[in-house]
Formats: sequence, structure tokens, C-alpha cells
Amino acid sequence: MQDKSISPLIYGALSLIFAVLVGRLFYLQVISSQALGQISSQNSVRKIPVDASRGTIYDRNGIPIVENQPQYSVQIVPAEFDKTKLPEVAALLGVSEQFLADKIKEAESYSRYAPSRILRDISFPAFCRLQEHLWRLPGIDVVMENKRKYPRKDFSASHILGYTKFISKQMLEKLPKDIYARDDIIGYAGLEKTYEEYLRGQRGYKLMIVNSLGKQIAEYEGGAQHVPAQRGSDLFLTLDASLQAVAESLLTATGKSGSIVALNPQNGEVLAMVSKPDYDPALLEGSTDAATWNALVKDPKNPLFNRTTQTRYPPGSTFKMICAIAALEEKVITPSTIFGCSGYFKFGDKNFLCHRGKGHGGMDVVRAIQHSCNSYFYQLVLRVGLDRWAKYASLFGFGEKTGLDIADEQTPPLPTREYFNKRYGPYKVGWHDGFLVNLGIGQGDIGATPIQMARYVAALANLGTLVQPHLLRAYRDKQTGELRYPQFEHKPLPISKTTLDIVRNGMRLCVSEGTGRAAQVPGIEVAGKTGTAQNPHGEDHAWFIGFAPYDKPTIAVCVLVENAGFGGAVAAPIAGKLIEHYLRRMPAQDSTQTLLSLSVP
Repeated sequence: MQDKSISPLIYGALSLIFAVLVGRLFYLQVISSQALGQISSQNSVRKIPVDASRGTIYDRNGIPIVENQPQYSVQIVPAEFDKTKLPEVAALLGVSEQFLADKIKEAESYSRYAPSRILRDISFPAFCRLQEHLWRLPGIDVVMENKRKYPRKDFSASHILGYTKFISKQMLEKLPKDIYARDDIIGYAGLEKTYEEYLRGQRGYKLMIVNSLGKQIAEYEGGAQHVPAQRGSDLFLTLDASLQAVAESLLTATGKSGSIVALNPQNGEVLAMVSKPDYDPALLEGSTDAATWNALVKDPKNPLFNRTTQTRYPPGSTFKMICAIAALEEKVITPSTIFGCSGYFKFGDKNFLCHRGKGHGGMDVVRAIQHSCNSYFYQLVLRVGLDRWAKYASLFGFGEKTGLDIADEQTPPLPTREYFNKRYGPYKVGWHDGFLVNLGIGQGDIGATPIQMARYVAALANLGTLVQPHLLRAYRDKQTGELRYPQFEHKPLPISKTTLDIVRNGMRLCVSEGTGRAAQVPGIEVAGKTGTAQNPHGEDHAWFIGFAPYDKPTIAVCVLVENAGFGGAVAAPIAGKLIEHYLRRMPAQDSTQTLLSLSVP
């Protein structure tokens, strides 16, 4: 019998296979041992993030206006999920398979081995359906987290409070990795954005033992290694919830767009701030469906636009006090200087009308403010000149942001010689003194936001201090539980009390006997100024700015109603009702004591 020898080719092939197996074994046992060990560890002991609650937001009297409420969210570990179960999970949650597949793909782009939230705030029936089948759906879990809740139903204050959003992948790449993580929420607008550092808490975590299906079966080391989440700081606002509700209802009742701001003129605290139309902040909280978002952004009334801080309205006659102050301070006139009014002022070949063409006769500066005489201020601003007019407008903060603690504030430019030269060309070539005549009555190139106008009238009320409007009164330190009071700017203006008294007297007479009589409040002396601003795009805008009580003001108000006509007929009565509501009930509660009673967590 002849022996058959094994072919060298077979020997070679067997040797090659053996070498590959040894190489693979070396790769797994030596080169990849650390990485694979970590994966193995993750599969047995899992780090479960514990979300921190955001701080509660209170009004100035300790009334909660933004709270937290629990919601159920669905979480997935992609590496553990059996994708053949996708149709079943989609049916249980009531979503399309494509939607769920997209969410799983997005989760995989972060990590196949880390838990990711794929559906938030599921309904209770969906929660029950999923819980019933969860035992046979490896990689799927339900977790509880928080979302914002707005307990007050009599106002929205959406442009003040803002809203939070879940952090997108693109946003996460720009945020500090030691603070933010996948699935966190972040303040996206309003106070939620400005005070994100205070409101957000500090995430904690639990170490849990999980079985081969990814289910938590016990606490690792009995929970000794858990790190508890730390709640965010509470905010205490300057806002008066009751006054805010009244302000919103008054502006809504006009059926017009507009803005209302009420300040404490002594320190700049915002008592109420309204921009209408607005929106329900709950609609934008967390995740917003496409239909809701499209409805908001395509709404022709533009409810997402903050008219209080981002608009550019001509201030009309409410700006006349700037010209009067400039003239008195620069000795251009005395309190008894008289200008005549025949119903119009002729400058060049153009007639500038006053009071619908009806003349006021001879007037001094106080009477001119009282009766809002345009002719007086046409003549006065020409004597003052552009440079001095702009100097005093700048002193009152026009042309700059007020510093309101909401990030979206914009400011219209202040017309100066440089502004006109740049926009129209050199003086007497591109622009002329006719431009200045319009500025004297708050028209032409001058624009202002309602928050700027509120700060301006607050400075008139407090006899010459420019305050920084602000919404935060205090916050509760998340470490100590103590209340902290941030400091805001106060800037004394270089304007004499004599000048301010003259102008304030004109404003007092404007309400008691002049164009602002509709702002009167029985038993309370109110000072103010009406404005009816010409609008090239439609009906005139109605303005009123004022303060009360006259001798010791505690509230300064700015009311703007778009396309509403005469300021004395529309804006002034709103201001009067707002002032009355605030002053009638103000002494009822010492809000400082309320804050102190809430200082212990």
C-alpha cells in the first residue's frame, strides 16, 4: 500500500489560517483588551444620568410663575436594541416607523452604547402600553424628566420668560463638555436664556447593574457610588404678576399690536412688560412639532417678535421734553420765552402743521408741553440745533441699549450730524434743517423702543437718574440657599432740578388739563405726555408716557398701541388704569419680607 503524502499547498493553507487565528486572538486579548473591557463593564454596570431640576421663577411677591412638572421620556441604547422590534415599538408609541428609525439613527450618531432619549413627554396611554411590553424590548427604557410649567393662566409673559429647548448635536459641540451633555435642556430665549447659569442645576448619576437585556436589576455597591443631582437656583423677579395680568388684558382689549412697560422709577425694577401679540411659552417648551412652529413663524402678526425691545417706532410728541430740557439747560430759552402758534410753521417752502391746523396762540415751554404744541417745538429745535438736541437725547439713553436683562434687545440709531452725513451726504447737500424740524416733535429719523421710552420717563420721574431696567430682583444661591441681590446701574444726569421741575410741571398739566386727561386717576396726581406718531405705513401710533404719584413717583409707564390713532384717546386711558391698579394695591404686601421668608430652601 502506497502512502499518500500531504500536499505542501495544504500545509501552507493550514499554516496561514492558524496564523490569522493567532493574530486575531492577540488583537482581542492584548491590543483591544482595554476597549473591550470597558464595553463589557458598561454592559454590566451602567452609569445612569439623573437630570437636575431647573430653578423655580417667582414674581416680586413670591408667587410662582414658572415651575417644573414631570414628564415620561423613552430612552434607547442602540447597541442593545433589536431592530426587528422597531415596528412593534413604533405602534406602542403611536409614531411612524420612519420617525422612530430616524431617532435611532440620530442616537447611534452620538453613541451605540450610551442611552439617548428618542421621544419625550409621551402620553400616559403610550407610557402604559410600553411598560406592559418593556420586559421583552431590550435596549428600550422609560425615564422621568422635567419640563417647564406655567401655573398662571391670566398672563403669558412669553417675551419675558422665554423658553427652554433640548440641546441639538450642533449646539452641544459648542458648549462646555463638563457642563452640558446629550439630552440636556438649555435656556433658549428670555430670562431662561439670560439666567441659564443660575437656573440650570448640576446633573447627577446612578451606577446600576444591568442584565444581558440591558435592564436595571440592582444598584451598584448598594448605591454608595451614586452622585445626587443638584437643583438650579430659584429666581425672584421684579415683576408684579397681578399688574402683568392687567397690562396684558388692557393691551389685548385694544385688538392691536403694541407694548406696555411699567418701571419702578427709583431703581429700574420692571413691574410689568408686555408685547402683543405673543404666544404661549408652553408651545415652545422642550420639543415643538413642525406644525406648531410653522404656525408661529408664518403668523402675519409676528407673535415671536418682541415689540418692547426690538422695534423702532417714531416717539412723536412724547419726545418733546428732550428738546425742552436741551433748550433750558443751554440757556436757549427761559421758562417765560414765548413762541407763537398759528396752526402751522412755515419753513422753506413747506408748512409744518400743528394740532390739525388749529393754532394755540402764544405759549411758553410749560404750556407747550401741556397742550403738545408742535409749532412751539418746530421753532425751539431750530434754536437748539442738532448737536445739542442729540447730546441730551443721548444723555437719556437713546442710541444705546438700556441693559435690560433680556438678550434680544436692539436699539435704533440716534440721529446725529455724523449719522445724517453718512446716510444722506453732507449738510445742505444731502440733508438740511428741515430734517431737524421733524426731530423737534419726535418724527423723522428718530426711533425708539418702548423700553427706552420707559427708562426716559423714569429719569424724568426720579429727577434725573438714568436707571437700568431689570427683571431679576434676587436669586437663591444653589449652594448656600441664601438670597443674592445683583446690582444694576444708576447714572445721575447732569441736568438741573430747576429744568426738570419745569418739564415735569408741563407733564402734570398735560394730564390734569391738557391732552393726557384720560390718564387721570381719582385721588392720585399723575404726570405724563401723549404722543401721536405719524406712521408712513398706516394709521398713527398712539403713545403715552407718565408717572405717579407726582410728588413721590413709584411707577413710570410707557404705553404704545400700533395704528391706534390719538395717544390721548387710546394709550393714556390704559396708562391711567395701570397706574391705578398698581397704586391702589401696592401697600398691601411688603415684597421684601416675602422674599426673606422664602430664603431658606
